[in-house]
Amino acid sequence: MYSPTPDGFSIREPVVRYTELSPLSDLSEVVHCFWELRTLAPLTEDFQYHALPDACVNLLFNLVDTSIAGITALYTEATTLNLGKTFHYVGIQLYPGAWQGDRNELLNQYVGTPYQGALPLVETSPRLAALQFSAMPPVLSECVQWCISKGHIRANPITARILSNLDAIRSVADMATLLGLSTRQLQRTLKRLTGFAPHDLLKVLRLQQSFRTHYLDLYADQAHFNHAFRQSIGYTPTQYRKRFGV
Repeated sequence: MYSPTPDGFSIREPVVRYTELSPLSDLSEVVHCFWELRTLAPLTEDFQYHALPDACVNLLFNLVDTSIAGITALYTEATTLNLGKTFHYVGIQLYPGAWQGDRNELLNQYVGTPYQGALPLVETSPRLAALQFSAMPPVLSECVQWCISKGHIRANPITARILSNLDAIRSVADMATLLGLSTRQLQRTLKRLTGFAPHDLLKVLRLQQSFRTHYLDLYADQAHFNHAFRQSIGYTPTQYRKRFGV
């Protein structure tokens, strides 16, 4: 199944910890992982978090200030977030297409204000703050189950089939053939289910693949790969590896 690469960190020290946990089996079709990013001691400089486009939606909890939470997603371009010298975030990363809630709630920027939406994020945060990360999955799962019961999250067979067959997809036409749709039907269906046009979704998924396989398996040549990478990520592949160690 699709496994997005972790985002870039400007500081990789023992006092900064990033951890992922797999969801319980009954949520494995909609949740990629539960994650935690935190400082174990104050840093001497601000932490720069380089978030990568991956077509996923995250439910985000700030456990330093439990009133702050949000629903985050990027479209086709990366962004750098300044998290400061002390932070503690926990999140639920949903597979592409699993979020079917209000797209107007999605944020593609730093989340720094109290959550005002209808999801029980603020109610969940204090419960999480009282736990070690290893003990959080039942509470996070309860939040996901609530969202499922309200129709905000659900398994998406269209995107699941795309993600399961990425190696066979080289074009939008391939994607349409795989799904048995015309290109016009594909356009309407993906826009409704994911907010992405087929070309943009393929662009994001192909870049994510490039972190795990040779670029020549995905792009016509190195120049094409470098251009696509820099356009979406903001760095050349070499610059990104040097800065973020990915």
